[in-house]
Amino acid sequence: MKIGLYFGSFNPVHTGHCIIANHMVQNTLLDRVWLVVSPQNPFKDTASLLNEYHRLHLVNLAVQDESKLKACDIEFHLPRPSYTIDTLTYLSEKHPEHEFAVIMGSDSLQNLHKWKNAEILAKNHRLYVYKRPGFEIINRLNATLEIVQAPLLEISSTHIREMLRTRKSVRYLVPDPVLEEIALYHYYH
Repeated sequence: MKIGLYFGSFNPVHTGHCIIANHMVQNTLLDRVWLVVSPQNPFKDTASLLNEYHRLHLVNLAVQDESKLKACDIEFHLPRPSYTIDTLTYLSEKHPEHEFAVIMGSDSLQNLHKWKNAEILAKNHRLYVYKRPGFEIINRLNATLEIVQAPLLEISSTHIREMLRTRKSVRYLVPDPVLEEIALYHYYH
């Protein structure tokens, strides 16, 4: 089975994440997409992160009715901070029956050369890349790329958190079950 790994802090998961994940599984050769919740991204400040288990729960709520999408907590059980190559190595060893690929925006692709063991990642795993506004697709590492024309949405978790902090509605920016959970527990207020 071909599984696309869509890594992120998902702080919070939003409609844009869901659209990209669904678009990938519907319009590529990927059989499934796992949304990998990163508890600690080495490139991001952890101070503004909601608890990792709450973020995982929100991702589960967001994809609960989609049989080809799955929330994945694999990085909760690996050393921190989370490095994509370590997760890929672990999953490939644990599940040799699957072929794992990475889903990323063109913004992440431009920074790929800064990632831990980026050359190995680029050599051993296919990258499904969708265009992000303002970021050209630049393949510095000669990775095997699958360029996917995905819907372009300007939705930002940072913007959503700011709206929630200032008590503004984020309806339509996050899936309804996520919105209900955020409201119930006053996340990001």
